[in-house]
Amino acid sequence: MAVKRPWIGTSWKMNKTRAEAEAFARALAASKVASTRKVLPFVIPPFTAIAGVAEILSGTAVRVGAQNMHWAEAGAWTGEISAPMIKDAGATMVELGHSERRIHFGETDETVALKVKAALAHGLLALVCVGDTRAEFEAGATASALARQVEAVFSVTEPSQLSRVVIAYEPVWSIGEGGVPADPDFADEQHALIKKQAVARYGMPIDVVYGGSVNPANCRELAARPSIDGLFIGRSAWDVQGYVGIVESVCESLPGA
Repeated sequence: MAVKRPWIGTSWKMNKTRAEAEAFARALAASKVASTRKVLPFVIPPFTAIAGVAEILSGTAVRVGAQNMHWAEAGAWTGEISAPMIKDAGATMVELGHSERRIHFGETDETVALKVKAALAHGLLALVCVGDTRAEFEAGATASALARQVEAVFSVTEPSQLSRVVIAYEPVWSIGEGGVPADPDFADEQHALIKKQAVARYGMPIDVVYGGSVNPANCRELAARPSIDGLFIGRSAWDVQGYVGIVESVCESLPGA
């Protein structure tokens, strides 16, 4: 039986000029990660750098994504970016529903679902972020909060599209500077519940990755959990050596490595 390859990627958020992003991409293209068959690597630059990064990483194992998109194909949506624009720039995946988008820009389960539907219609892989707030976590309501957010995604996803949806469990209390990583066993439990929700609806599980203060010290322990299908890394991977180091560390810990 083939060993399942974990997703390992990073979003740069509002960081890196085009020159900085392309320098990262060139270094990544020259590393072992560019030809790995052990993991599914990806990077998500800001919109301004997608085309340059995608061109440099073309032909490698590394996917390139966008950090957000609008649900409409075109129109009077000042400042927004559409799925066709993302594809035109060279991205093959899109991050949707990050807690920063929900908190600061008013995104809801409903608008995230609209974006997921549009991404899938245009052949993009949708990396959909879900997470519990500190209040939900302390109230023991993590599972119900995640189930609600995941159900919104499933409401617009056909069975044939499920392989192009990856859920990222990112506890809101674990993200960003000063964030506290979720206990690996706790994270694994939430991933298992999300997979169970997918099985109940589609008869098959879904890939679920963990994001939230992932770093070189905890990456192996998190990736080793049975229901965690990969890692979505923040600031620990904004430096190319940091990203490559985490990928290589996880690769070394995989069965058969």
